[in-house]
Amino acid sequence: MKTHLNTLFVTTDGSYLAKDGEAVAVRVEKETRLRVPLHNLDGIVCFGRVSCSPSLLGACAEAGITVSFLSVHGRFLAAVVGFTSGNVLLRREQYRQADRDDRSTEIARSVILAKLANSRTVLLRAARDSTDVEKSERLQSIAKQLSGRIFEVKQAETTDRLRGLEGESATVYFSAFNDLQTANDETFRYHKRSRRPPLDPLNALLSFVYTLLMHDARSACEACGLDSAVGFLHRDRPGRPGLALDLMEEFRPWLADRLVFSLINRKQVSASGFETLETGAVVMDDATRKTVLVAWQERKQETITHGFLDEKTTVGFLPHLQARLLARCLRGDLDGYPPFLWK
Repeated sequence: MKTHLNTLFVTTDGSYLAKDGEAVAVRVEKETRLRVPLHNLDGIVCFGRVSCSPSLLGACAEAGITVSFLSVHGRFLAAVVGFTSGNVLLRREQYRQADRDDRSTEIARSVILAKLANSRTVLLRAARDSTDVEKSERLQSIAKQLSGRIFEVKQAETTDRLRGLEGESATVYFSAFNDLQTANDETFRYHKRSRRPPLDPLNALLSFVYTLLMHDARSACEACGLDSAVGFLHRDRPGRPGLALDLMEEFRPWLADRLVFSLINRKQVSASGFETLETGAVVMDDATRKTVLVAWQERKQETITHGFLDEKTTVGFLPHLQARLLARCLRGDLDGYPPFLWK
């Protein structure tokens, strides 16, 4: 079992990835800039005008390495994966339970409860660390509102009701974003959540990091034999990895959002690293994107103790552990799905 997720990010425009023996070679203008053994990789993420040789794609598919293609601005385009591993009986059970309202509601409830609990912990940690009394009180107040939503989620009887509560809770949680910023930089002031395209630097950062998280969650689902397209909280939609999006929810607040605000508060990103296009979309420049990618990889290599398993692991491997716990739940080895809770 791998100790953490190793992902190769290729951001140089015009790069060509080729199979070189048992390694992937990254070539720019026919010059090899990097060579990485395939057995060291779990995923490859290509940004913008990056191409891959058929032999490399075949080798990656056989080795279980997901190759994802994103636009230069970080919008997910497509992924190349091999045959889904694992037992076909697991996937059949996943489909059956996804079609059952009671089971979908049960699993969706666990996911949302973890998301709200982790969101609440993020706010309380920020309130505790803040030197601004008014800001600390506002964060505690919003955390208290989320506590009330947790009670409502526990009482919800349908998946549709859970989706509604999740949306309402997200609005409450997002209202705390300006208080999570300690740098007091107007560039990253939160106004509203905007996607496809992001309309300000903060949303550009959030969308980009969420895309990275989605890549890892999707890889985790595929690696343990689950169908990443069939979720319980997210409805089926052509081209949408519903289960990967389900798996992401419990990680968004403490992993993705905290990373974004850490970059802002430490002034590792600045207004000069963003550009507004004619369409109104806000995008990162190459230097800012690389800063985010380095921070993301460093974060994934940190060690943490998994609350349910009571074992130490790396942050990058957590989506894989959660996907395996979900698979055990679907098989009936666990009474319910134990989501990841940050303490």
